[in-house]
Amino acid sequence: MSRSLEGKVALVTGASRGIGRAIAQRLAADGAVVAVHYGKSKAAADEVVAQITAKGGAAFAVGADLAAKDGVKTLFSALDAALKARGGAGEIDILVNNAAVAPFGNLEATTEQAFDEIQNVNVRSVFFASQEAAKRLRDGGRIINISSGVVRTPIADAIAYSILKAPIDNFTKVLAQVLGERSITVNAVAPGVIETDMSAVFSRDPAGAEFVKSKQALKRIGQPEDVADVVGFLASPEARWVTGQVIEASGGTSLTF
Repeated sequence: MSRSLEGKVALVTGASRGIGRAIAQRLAADGAVVAVHYGKSKAAADEVVAQITAKGGAAFAVGADLAAKDGVKTLFSALDAALKARGGAGEIDILVNNAAVAPFGNLEATTEQAFDEIQNVNVRSVFFASQEAAKRLRDGGRIINISSGVVRTPIADAIAYSILKAPIDNFTKVLAQVLGERSITVNAVAPGVIETDMSAVFSRDPAGAEFVKSKQALKRIGQPEDVADVVGFLASPEARWVTGQVIEASGGTSLTF
C-alpha cells in the first residue's frame, strides 16, 4: 500500500471501534498521523493506537463526549494539546466525521432523550466539528462525512436515526461549496449494513443476514474495511477533483424492487 498521506494529520471521530477503527487504521497505513477519537472507552481507543503503532504507523487517542453540549470544544482542545505535545503546529489535513449512535426505535418508542442524543452526535457534532476543523485544516485538505444508506432507504424501526442521517448529505454539498476556494474537498460515504456492533441485529443474526443479502447485488455482509477503503481514496491525492459527492458503499442494496 502506498504512503500517499505521509506528513498528513487526520482526526477520525468515533474511531475506537467498528467503521471508525478501520478508517483510522487505513489512514495510518497510508502514512497519516491519526488522532483516534473515542467517546466512552479510552481502553478501546488505546488498543487502536497500539495496533497502528505496532505496524509502524503513528496515532494518539483523544476523548470527548460528542453528545454533550461542549463535546466538540472538548475534542478540539484535546486535539490541540496533543498536537502541541507532539511538536505540531495545531494544523490538520483530514477530518472524518464518523461518530454516530443508532438506537433502534419506532415512532412510538422513540423518546425525547434518545432523539436528542442522536441529533447531538449524528448532526450537531458533525456541523461544529467541521467548523472547528476548518480553522485548522491546511488548504487542500479533506473532510469526509459518514452518512448512511438509510437516507435512501429509511428504516421505520430506526426512525430517528434514518431522518437524522439525511442532513449529512446536504451539509456535505453545502460545505463543499464553502471550502472549495481553499481546495478543500468535502464528501460523504454512505454505508449499508456492515459487520459492526451497531448493525448486529442484521449482520450477526442468521435470518437478518440472509434478509440483508437478499436485498443486495453483492451477496455478503459488508466489512468495515469496505467503507474504510472508500474513505482512503477520498482522503488521497487521487480524489482531488471529487467534492460534494455522496458515495454509497452498500454492496448494491435495493437496486431493484
